[in-house]
Amino acid sequence: MHKKNVFAHLCFITSIIFNSALVKADNMPFELSGNIAQGGYVLGKTNADNIVKLDGKKLTVSASGDFVFGFSRDDKQTHTLTITDATGKTFTRMLTPKTRQYNIQRVEGIAKKIMKPNPVAIARAKKDSSQVKAARAKFSENDAFAKGFIAPIKGTITGVYGSQRYYNGVPKSPHYGLDYAGKTGDPVKAPADGTVVLYVADMFYSGGTMIIDHGHGITSSFLHLSDAYVNVGDTVTQGDIVAAVGASGRATGPHLDWRINWYQMRLDPKLVLAAKPLK
Repeated sequence: MHKKNVFAHLCFITSIIFNSALVKADNMPFELSGNIAQGGYVLGKTNADNIVKLDGKKLTVSASGDFVFGFSRDDKQTHTLTITDATGKTFTRMLTPKTRQYNIQRVEGIAKKIMKPNPVAIARAKKDSSQVKAARAKFSENDAFAKGFIAPIKGTITGVYGSQRYYNGVPKSPHYGLDYAGKTGDPVKAPADGTVVLYVADMFYSGGTMIIDHGHGITSSFLHLSDAYVNVGDTVTQGDIVAAVGASGRATGPHLDWRINWYQMRLDPKLVLAAKPLK
């Protein structure tokens, strides 16, 4: 087989293998859990003294040997994961995210005045966005992300990650969370241990917005809240009631929009829930 075809074949096999819940490759000093897919979330476990890099960028390894990374919604690139042990020997895996099909809706005939953004709204939204980005940019040594996630609310899922609408042929921002149906006041639980790093009651688009840091750049965001029961700086435990469902911001009715980020990269919460902790 031609070398180029062999490489492509190996990348394809790697993608399929790592889409299983847990992989421990022969003679490899690491395990992976999660989905090698667009929007995917991947947990890793190795010796705490090993050096882990993704595409040449060093990932933090916790004292327990845990590390984490993810893939964006439209990622089609092949990535290089390397693990270097104490002897200097390097182990390599090529990871190609599986391509996904998203729900795309096209709506025509929208009035031009509706399509034209309000300058005041744009300015306010930019301010909100800068606060959110700053909260998601923070790094902490917390390794709560490695212990698994639970759904923050019991409710029917009404919106999924990756879906997108086109208005008059113009693409709007994709949806990056899971929407759960609920009533105003329904309790929202912490999906994993963490620290509250942001709460703003009235952001323009997302209304009541809370962000919890789970460590190593992994954060949960809760949108359209009607109330918060914790403060910035508070430490929360998985299952703690931290907020209440609402319809604040630009929402058509009460619901919870839950999002997961790896720093600024938006991941699919459904895939985060599916990832099994490594022991």
